[in-house]
Amino acid sequence: MLTLELERPPATVPARRRPHAVVIGSGFGGLAAAVRLGARGYAVTVLEKLDAPGGRAYVWRQDGFTFDAGPTIVTAPHLFEELWRLGGRRLADDVELRPMAPFYRIRFHDGATFDYSGDPAAMRAEVARLAPGDVAGYERFMAASEAICRIGFEELGHVPFGSWTDMARALPDLVRLESWRTVYGLVAKHVRDPRLRVVLSFHPLLVGGNPFATTSVYALIASLERRWGVHYAMGGTGRLVQGLVRLIEGQGGVVRCNAEVAAITVANGRATGVRLAAGDAIAADVVVSNADSAWTYRYLLPPAARKRWTDRRIDRARYSMSLFVWYFGTRRRYPDVPHHTILLGPRYRALLEDIFERKTLAADFSLYLHRPTATDPSLAPGGCDAFYVLSPVPHLGGTTDWRERAEPYRRAIAAHLEATLLPGLGRSIATSRVTTPLDFRDRLHSYRGAAFGLEPVLRQSAWFRPHNRSEDVERLYLVGAGTHPGAGVPGVLSSARILDAVVPHASALA
Repeated sequence: MLTLELERPPATVPARRRPHAVVIGSGFGGLAAAVRLGARGYAVTVLEKLDAPGGRAYVWRQDGFTFDAGPTIVTAPHLFEELWRLGGRRLADDVELRPMAPFYRIRFHDGATFDYSGDPAAMRAEVARLAPGDVAGYERFMAASEAICRIGFEELGHVPFGSWTDMARALPDLVRLESWRTVYGLVAKHVRDPRLRVVLSFHPLLVGGNPFATTSVYALIASLERRWGVHYAMGGTGRLVQGLVRLIEGQGGVVRCNAEVAAITVANGRATGVRLAAGDAIAADVVVSNADSAWTYRYLLPPAARKRWTDRRIDRARYSMSLFVWYFGTRRRYPDVPHHTILLGPRYRALLEDIFERKTLAADFSLYLHRPTATDPSLAPGGCDAFYVLSPVPHLGGTTDWRERAEPYRRAIAAHLEATLLPGLGRSIATSRVTTPLDFRDRLHSYRGAAFGLEPVLRQSAWFRPHNRSEDVERLYLVGAGTHPGAGVPGVLSSARILDAVVPHASALA
């Protein structure tokens, strides 16, 4: 007799738990970190204090206008393309990056202009027009910038610098590239014309540095822009934020807004998770902070957990300037105003000394005017323009009372714009909003309201910055402007790239 034996179902094998990574903050550094951790096997939760992702790249929408709150340009698109590949998509399928030509129009106080671009021939012609005797010197400066970019960005930008030996290995290159000079000092070595020196040295202000104090490593920005271009994300920089959130969710990760982290929990010297301001506790195998590095150490970790980044050391560090930003829309268009304009004031070195050293709000200013509707009219109602104008100002270590000074300062800027580039501005305003150093401190939790974290001087760069792998707490990692390699979109994306070298793969923790 034939006996049939039913096949027994295999014993159920418990699913292996994916190690959990918590990311504090959803700026570009935090979102990039989440994508990279998701690609390496982690279940990722991103926690954002605000009501929408982006951090400094938040998006304001009011009265039919759209304003990027922070970054407005993309200068190393390959870093975004790599993140999209890790998420299984193509950047071009989600975001259109449109190259800018010129990159910026620089307007001197007397009304003369200089169109700064990535076209070598056009730049030589502009230099020859402004300072005929400095063309050869300009070429020497660009050769120096290219050499610094090759070492400082391409070779060292994603090196962790977690040990003094990393710094020792880099030291011969740093000496050869004259990193002890300031950016302005390197420019002045090659060109003599005062106006050309300003044109070639202002870039550190884009990452929170004083050109007269910032290490010449940051002269690499000129070469970086020429090599990869300056681009605008159509629809606004917020489109990149939205795309990164979709990548994270596609990996099974979660982005939670209105979820402020009050503390990083620590046991036996190791980060074990976070506690939210609402009281919830979230356990984690690793914690990545995209919050301001000084804020992270000072306010999210208990003093007993810190040996290097003590309150005293944090207080004695040097911090970047802050920003006053006025977002406004007009009921008319200004077709002669380019996408990016830098309006220089009557002073350069003295104004920077007021901002960085004396921490005094000066009566004069230099401005960055952003008119995205020159490229993308969709950001404003028909027949209108969207703008933001940015003025570097002292951080809150000075004595300025922004509750009293914000509106008079805005009016002074508006009057200057009306007298120079935007005639009839006063009667054309359709919508308005301002951000002051108080917002950087209270809304974005930036220590002292510094817009870019630690100032990028030589003794606060590379190994001297807070490390990407915390020196004080195991399984705690830092990304963003306040850690290595520094501020600016390429810098914060590179800080997330470093995690691949310092965070164990999820399989090692499963």
